[in-house]
Amino acid sequence: MVSKDLLEILVCPACKTKVELVKGAWLICQNDQCRRKYPIRDDIPIMLIEEGDKYIDVPVEELGAP
Repeated sequence: MVSKDLLEILVCPACKTKVELVKGAWLICQNDQCRRKYPIRDDIPIMLIEEGDKYIDVPVEELGAP
């Protein structure tokens, strides 16, 4: 699990907007125009723009295990 302290400082690397933890496995950019979603694998947030790009068009409801 990602620590609460880390979650407080994480931002989307593409637009610098705060991210929100969803389903305990995804960090979702809160910027409606950006829409990037970053997976958490083995308790490590994968905060690479290229990784977030893969899930731009995937609705949050459809996100499964990363």
